[in-house]
Amino acid sequence: MRLGINIGYAAGRIDLPMALVQEADRLGVYAVWTAEAYGSDAVTPLAWMGAQTERIKLGTAIMQMPARTPANTAMTAMTMNQLSDGRFLLGLGLSGPQVVEGWHGVGYRRPLTRTREYVEIVRTIFKREAPLTYQGAIYQIPYQGEDATGLGKPLKSTLNAQPDIPIYLASIGPANVTLTAEIADGWLPIFFSPQRYADTYQEAVTAGLEKAGKSLAQFDIAPSVAVVLEDNMEIAYNMVRPMLALYIGGMGAKGKNFYYDLAVRYGFEAAADEIQSLYLSRRQGEAMMRVPPELIDEVALVGPRERIRERLSLWQNSPITTLNMMPMGSDPIATLRMMVELVG
Repeated sequence: MRLGINIGYAAGRIDLPMALVQEADRLGVYAVWTAEAYGSDAVTPLAWMGAQTERIKLGTAIMQMPARTPANTAMTAMTMNQLSDGRFLLGLGLSGPQVVEGWHGVGYRRPLTRTREYVEIVRTIFKREAPLTYQGAIYQIPYQGEDATGLGKPLKSTLNAQPDIPIYLASIGPANVTLTAEIADGWLPIFFSPQRYADTYQEAVTAGLEKAGKSLAQFDIAPSVAVVLEDNMEIAYNMVRPMLALYIGGMGAKGKNFYYDLAVRYGFEAAADEIQSLYLSRRQGEAMMRVPPELIDEVALVGPRERIRERLSLWQNSPITTLNMMPMGSDPIATLRMMVELVG
């Protein structure tokens, strides 16, 4: 198992942890990942960090597919990959209907069809074998809609591209995970529980791999995992509670929240109901305190060094290949160094 770091997205003001990223680069950490929601984008900070590092790979976790045409994403990926001398990892995801329809102003329906077509188009552009044409249920290139001028023509990228730039997908639901295993090089799960993998995800991953005719060894499972190095367990748990409460309680509407559904599949339905009810009633502080320690321990690494070392074995003995740590303690660089030592 190798180590990555996920620095997430900015809140309020962009303040990139360059000392942490450069130390990760020096220590040989595999990749640094950025995110986006409806504030800072994922690509610009990654370019900034790429210019100040040498070896670490540069991944988006994730670029929102509904926010960009497939061709625009391919252009960005090819540009980043050339500028970084082949270090770019293209992580894509659908986001959710609240952000897609409420922020980007496009429809969310048919997410699996959109994902398959999107990845097919991006890979076609990377290969540069012929001018791009595509006739799908969602994407038609050249465009032929009612408002088309009829002047569109098939084009081939003017930029030479690495045809096999790795594509990762973020997915949660079983059908989407199966599609991810089938068409992507890697998977970016959130709130991944190594001890629940067999019951929650294994069947979906295996089905996708079998459709593609590939093995688990050809598929990078790369979850983002909060890591808190802290002797006081209550402080450690409280560092993670706001994030879990936000996603389970506030990322989506009642009846349409993928993270709530995941907590239910993990066996925490009663807690998830309470968290969501409190959060949607604007009682966020109470919602945070309802996040059970047992759930935190399943999806994060928290506590003193020896406790983290002991619990890390659950991850090392699971099918994951890249652990993308999110350091949340008071000294992120010390946490990074500890994890590099423990992962070996």
